[in-house]
Amino acid sequence: MEPQTPQAEPAPAHPPLESLAVQPLVNRDYESRPALFYERLRAEYGPVAPVDVLGVPAWLVIGYPQTLDILRDTRGIWSKRLDSWRARREGRVPADWPLLPAFEIDNSVFRDGADLTRLRGAWSEGLRPFQDRTRTQAKELERDIRRYADELITVLSENAGRGGWADLSAQYARPLPLMIVGRLLGAESGRGDEIIMDMWRMLDAGPDAAEAAARLSTEVAGVCAAKMAAPGEDLPSYMLAAVPDLTVEELSREMIMLIGLVGDYTGTLICNTIAEVIIGETGVRDSISAGMLPEAVNRAAITSPPMANLTFRWPKTDVRVGRFQIAAGDPVMLSPAAAHLDPAFTGTMDPDSIYSSRAHLAWGAGPHACIGRDLATTITTAAVERLFDRFAALRLALPADQLPWRSSPMMRGLRSLPVNYELPEGPPEPPPSGPSGAEGAPERDTSAETAPNSLVRRVLRMMRLSQS
Repeated sequence: MEPQTPQAEPAPAHPPLESLAVQPLVNRDYESRPALFYERLRAEYGPVAPVDVLGVPAWLVIGYPQTLDILRDTRGIWSKRLDSWRARREGRVPADWPLLPAFEIDNSVFRDGADLTRLRGAWSEGLRPFQDRTRTQAKELERDIRRYADELITVLSENAGRGGWADLSAQYARPLPLMIVGRLLGAESGRGDEIIMDMWRMLDAGPDAAEAAARLSTEVAGVCAAKMAAPGEDLPSYMLAAVPDLTVEELSREMIMLIGLVGDYTGTLICNTIAEVIIGETGVRDSISAGMLPEAVNRAAITSPPMANLTFRWPKTDVRVGRFQIAAGDPVMLSPAAAHLDPAFTGTMDPDSIYSSRAHLAWGAGPHACIGRDLATTITTAAVERLFDRFAALRLALPADQLPWRSSPMMRGLRSLPVNYELPEGPPEPPPSGPSGAEGAPERDTSAETAPNSLVRRVLRMMRLSQS
């Protein structure tokens, strides 16, 4: 496999990226029929194509071997640092480019080398208590995930008899992870509610998204400063214990990334998995019927990776990918969604196997591989399990090809997931302790969670108000 080569031999001559005719990345086919869009690019350009990303020209890598090789970066060719972007250094990136604020947060997503190693070390140790399923914190967290999921289901289905209608995106898949973020941050009750709501407003990209993002940064910084003064049993405190010289600013930037990982990526994965199971065309339904929920989540991550296209990276030197010469400092966007459609990937899979490939790229690879993969999988698995345990039947309220997808150059998720549901006869099934063995965790009094002012009801009430 030789998907990329530093400039050692002349590449076919072509104009620079800025002079090429580029196709808009975000278009109707990309949103509703992405497989068709990616395959059309592959047929015309090969494993890398020039595209327009909301007004900025970039290279989109759509070949599986090329994407994997760049992610691994064994030769140190690729940079994630924003100052590597030549057009930005030269003042040619519009100040109002919609993705620029997310890129300029300057957290570990856009770090390399020793900086990246230090911050990932903090993440690894901070997440360990929540991802090691033998630890009390992990058992308690999984029980809380199931508890939040159960109350969300109770609230969305109450007063509907044995059947009704719900939007499983807005009423279930999105609020659940946001509540988990608040739990991981260890925020105080009142402050935690506002943080959850501003996360919702920011990720919803509505008219008040910018103001919400500013408030959120201030609130998260306040939480991080409080943890420095009085550590607790929460993620920022564990990260500080692992890397004591983290500043409030550094920790706050990383906690904003937590919102993206858990609040957006995981919420999208929950919704995409539910949709794949209901549609039942990719083996996901068979997996869940066989009791293999992690396999169902894995299949959904292949067919609909939540982060369809990754944030930019830039070559440090001219490099050839496919038939194009990519100049040092050109923005390059890797596409796991397109890579999963490449015959180089699909040709290795046995369609009759009950297990799907673990060689997919939904979690990345190499130095920037997702370090919270186990946490995201645990949340998604528990959420999907409780939903299909609690409902006797779930059917799409729209034809599958009419489901509304978000218009985003990076995330691939549903704006809404309308369903008609049926509840089983009799009282709801209580949530089990789950495969984590949570029976070893201390019991907590959950009677208040069904009260009118429980966290779930407060969050759903605020979400309804924000949409009115």
